[in-house]
Amino acid sequence: MKPEIIDRFDESAATRDEWRGKSWYYHTDLLRFFSFAVPSGSSVLEIGCSTGGLLKDLKPVDGMGIDISPKMIRAAKNRNPGLAFAVDDIENLSLRKKFDYVIMQDLTGHLENIWLAFRNLRAVTTPETRVILTTCNHMWEPLVILAEKLGLKRANPPQNWLAQKDLENLLYLNGYEIIKKGSRFLMPFYVPLLSEFINRYIARLPFLKNLCLIQYVIAREMSGRPGNRTYSVSVVIPCRNEAGNISRLVSEMPDLGSGTEIIFVDGNSTDGTVEKIKEIMRARPGSDIKFIPQGGAFGKADAVRKGFDAAKGELLMILDADITVVPGDLKKFYLAVSEGKGEFINGSRLVYPMEKQAMRTLNIIGNKVFSMIFTWTLGQSIKDTLCGTKVLLKTDYEKIQKGRSYFGDFDPFGDFDLLFGASKLNLKIVEMPVSYKERKYGETKISRFRHGLLLFKMSFIAFKKFKLN
Repeated sequence: MKPEIIDRFDESAATRDEWRGKSWYYHTDLLRFFSFAVPSGSSVLEIGCSTGGLLKDLKPVDGMGIDISPKMIRAAKNRNPGLAFAVDDIENLSLRKKFDYVIMQDLTGHLENIWLAFRNLRAVTTPETRVILTTCNHMWEPLVILAEKLGLKRANPPQNWLAQKDLENLLYLNGYEIIKKGSRFLMPFYVPLLSEFINRYIARLPFLKNLCLIQYVIAREMSGRPGNRTYSVSVVIPCRNEAGNISRLVSEMPDLGSGTEIIFVDGNSTDGTVEKIKEIMRARPGSDIKFIPQGGAFGKADAVRKGFDAAKGELLMILDADITVVPGDLKKFYLAVSEGKGEFINGSRLVYPMEKQAMRTLNIIGNKVFSMIFTWTLGQSIKDTLCGTKVLLKTDYEKIQKGRSYFGDFDPFGDFDLLFGASKLNLKIVEMPVSYKERKYGETKISRFRHGLLLFKMSFIAFKKFKLN
């Protein structure tokens, strides 16, 4: 970076924290965002860390900040003795250490060569790393310049004002894909009650969000996990009164990865389901089939959790026992993960034509409504929230499990517990179209109206947790 730019930042090092205090409301909102996006116990690198205030507030287990200004780094070291800081330049990066999260807060506007900066990110990221980048909306350029001239904002050197699409393209050109993007902060100054109402509610509305001051993207390396990696697989099948489907579930189960474990979790069946499972286990002594009685608890969520806890496979799959999604479709889900296309694979029944009686009209309408609600709330496209077929790595499930207290035990189905957790962790959610078949045996466990009210309740929980953070 040009020496005169470094000099400008050196000059502002002494007053950096003073200006940060004056714009406390802005920095409080950004801290709320970053604290939500970065789980506790993570390793974090902040590029352009200035005096280290944000990095300190995130409380990383392994935190490091780099900046081009020696005086900024000197101040950061003095004020944050428990963290590591170094003079370094993302456009000529010497650091070679991998982190869980890399933060670039309002940095790209000051870079000479954004393409090169993004190219150098590979030195500090892995396929599991999340890069979180915030920028000022280019539509705010005249107002920001005016605020600097009036002394309401710290003056900065002339900077880039890129549209979000341009930043996304520069990330793409350097091998990063966008997992999530959004905006925040429509009213950048503090007026009691009014500012919070506008920024936490009005700013989230579909049109007005495009006018917000801050835009953000969360990205990962496009390669994902190593391509064509082989995983052992556990398929968890929650069941209750599905005796007529058990034989098909076992006989049609494909061989996946290095080994396929089938786990039936029975919710107190009365139609002979348990006896049928045990009969098949006796008839196939060499097969890796487990039976788990659910006990006194009920509900699919509880059954899935018990199955996941007992699973020994690296890759966890959920398959409903009604065979409305056939076992053979699990091959597609497996390939999506093993080829690095996604980290949380969610089945979608709303792409291909369905068999005539597979889903009632009211259910289809409800699914489409909840799809729009959750796509907006989570900031990721979710076409079918209630498809029972979901796939993720056990290591990622354990992270979701660890952070479950953030949302609470609110979901009797289990679908939203996993979706919310995956989104909170910024996992790459990919939808896999499936052909939805008509149920041939047994009765549906879904109550349209009672469960519909539960879904609206869960929509409200998601809004509070994701949009009001």
